[in-house]
Amino acid sequence: MTGPALDTLAVPPPRAPAPDGSPVAAAYGRLTAAYPGLRIEELRADDPRPRGAGWVGVDELAAGGAALDAHLAWDEAQVLRDYGRAARPDVLAGFGLHRYAWPACLLITVPWFLARRVPRLPVDAVSFQRTSGRMAVRVTEFACLPDDPAASLPGARVVPGEEALREEVRAAVAQHLGPLLEGFGPRLRRGPRARWALATDEVVEGLWYLGSLLGEEPRAVRELELLLPGTTAPYTGGAAFRTLDGPAAEELTTRDRAGCCFFYTIRPEDTCTTCPRTCDTDRVARLTASAAAA
Repeated sequence: MTGPALDTLAVPPPRAPAPDGSPVAAAYGRLTAAYPGLRIEELRADDPRPRGAGWVGVDELAAGGAALDAHLAWDEAQVLRDYGRAARPDVLAGFGLHRYAWPACLLITVPWFLARRVPRLPVDAVSFQRTSGRMAVRVTEFACLPDDPAASLPGARVVPGEEALREEVRAAVAQHLGPLLEGFGPRLRRGPRARWALATDEVVEGLWYLGSLLGEEPRAVRELELLLPGTTAPYTGGAAFRTLDGPAAEELTTRDRAGCCFFYTIRPEDTCTTCPRTCDTDRVARLTASAAAA
């Protein structure tokens, strides 16, 4: 699976307490406990969004102007510093999108996975501080099941069952990522289908990774297969997990990414484990080595 996408794992200052009655506070707390590189601050209705000191509103990124220029300039400098060569503009745009979208999808998928609650987060409800791994969110609406104690909270929208809740996850991610895919689109130089393939991968590989940190990887795989079976527009492809036989006849879980990050254009010899360019023999070797080191 694809690991952390944030630019640093440094632990930022403690976050402010969640608003009273927040339906997602416990899930966000477990997320941070498992992955300290991401800290989430929930804003109250009258709290201003954080500004300055590297903060950017996600609606500003989606607008595709100066804020996006600054966001991608970081990626350009990082590639030059770490790899000693320039990347194509479309490759940099893919890196910049991934480094935001990977944690952003967790804002929606982790509360669903842990608490069966799906927050709605339009782009003007989230701000991002990439270098310290911080996100500020304002949750005013969420979906839940009929037997959820949070069903009586303000902003709750009760849905009849698990498939309806999965549709809420797909819709919430699409609402959040859709404007970003449009804003990044001219720089990505990819059509809508290819852009939604990238979104599919961010949803799947983010929760897959967090599931492993939480000790619930098999359940995460099952849930993702139901969430994205491959026939759910606008998403392109699906979770598409498959298993490989390890050297001791153990089952190793993998998948083929629906989209491509084009990292091979910078380092052709270094591909992601889930890249279609990575053969199964190499995948088995990498997965076995990772398990042995854990």
